Amino acid sequence: MNRTLLIARREYGAYARTVGFWLSLLAFPIFGGLGVGFAYLVKTSEPVREVVLIEEGAGASGLAAFVRAALEEDSERQAAEAREAVEAAQAATGAPVQPAVAEAATSATRSSIRLVAAPADLAASAPGSAQDELLRKYLGKDVPKSERLDAVVFLQRVDGKPTARVWSASATDSTVRRFVSGALKSANRREVFAAAGIDPVVVNETETYDPDVKSFSPQSMSGGAVTDRDKIPLLIGLASGFILWSLIITGASILLNSVMEEKSNKILEVLLSSASATEILTGKVLGVALLTLTVLAAWGGLGAIGLIIAAPSWAADVGAAILEGGLLFYFVAYMVGGYLMYAVLFAAIGAFCETPRDAQTLMGPIMMVLVVPLLVMQMTLNTPDSPIVRILSWVPFFTPFLMSARAPSDPPMFEIVGTMAGMFAFALLMVWIAGRAFRAGALSDVKLSWKSFAGAIGRGR
Repeated sequence: MNRTLLIARREYGAYARTVGFWLSLLAFPIFGGLGVGFAYLVKTSEPVREVVLIEEGAGASGLAAFVRAALEEDSERQAAEAREAVEAAQAATGAPVQPAVAEAATSATRSSIRLVAAPADLAASAPGSAQDELLRKYLGKDVPKSERLDAVVFLQRVDGKPTARVWSASATDSTVRRFVSGALKSANRREVFAAAGIDPVVVNETETYDPDVKSFSPQSMSGGAVTDRDKIPLLIGLASGFILWSLIITGASILLNSVMEEKSNKILEVLLSSASATEILTGKVLGVALLTLTVLAAWGGLGAIGLIIAAPSWAADVGAAILEGGLLFYFVAYMVGGYLMYAVLFAAIGAFCETPRDAQTLMGPIMMVLVVPLLVMQMTLNTPDSPIVRILSWVPFFTPFLMSARAPSDPPMFEIVGTMAGMFAFALLMVWIAGRAFRAGALSDVKLSWKSFAGAIGRGR
């Protein structure tokens, strides 16, 4: 036991004392914040496209005015969304939102289209090669930036129906085309209703009506009305699944590289002269587990501090969901089972490898399999009880991640007990298999392959 603890302490200290470990530990929250900030920058830095509207023929009269009205309505709708976002932030934090934050919310929802007057020569041109040359001029890169256009929309009617030709500076930018298409659909709908004798005012009121729909559920926190706070447990469950995936794979990869490096440097042989293979494997798994807990404590501490500072009321709700809702128990139980499965498997693979290339034989297929829970976990937010999610939850390799994400939705008790029992039973089987493979790989120079790995398990030496 003392030798096992010494190996665990050595394994923990080998990584915990390095600068790289602490940098990688902080990388997740830092890059998570950068990801949110980058998404905001992408949204706010989206260029405002300068668009010209030209009506072709007398039959197209009025279409440009309708597109302008549709753009104004869209701008008003986005401004209302910005105000709602600010109000939601005030309700979450319990304090007035800073002007800079309110301005940022407004910038994130601004329209990406601005209508400008058409150049005189382009407005006077007739369809044909001369007009096409003018379009290539104003939409090309040779014209001065102050005169350059992003799109030109020719509005017309074909068989009495509104249509359009959209010339864009970018062949892949469909923003203007999608907006014009939606606007003309609305225009056609209003004209059809007007032709049927329906008052245009009534049509406009019908299209702009936004019903106030409230959700109720007996499972909500209040027992009635559903609020954003009712989504907290589901979001925690989904986050738990992703965090577990990251922690388990990170810890198992560290264990793989540690064993592989020590075997290539003959350190593993030295350790085997003073401790058994079982003690070495147990110590390494325990040491990396402590390392994983350090990462979890750091991430959890940073997240808790940030949430308490930014939204104290939400922090209290999150704490209640984790502690009172039993989510902490599920997280710990599935982390232990999942870590055991993957840690011993990766350690056994590392015992047969001396270079990263050796490990790719089995690591590639394993990592491809592990992409499955990442994709399926996203379904648990809206449909946690869908057949595919429930079926995959019984697969031991997927159980820790999917059941952590499903736990807040109160799955049937037989699923919780059954999947957890299956996971731990499979984890113990993996410990037995990996222990035999680790012992055989550590004592031999056989290169890793499916045949050698299966043979080591069968022989156990």
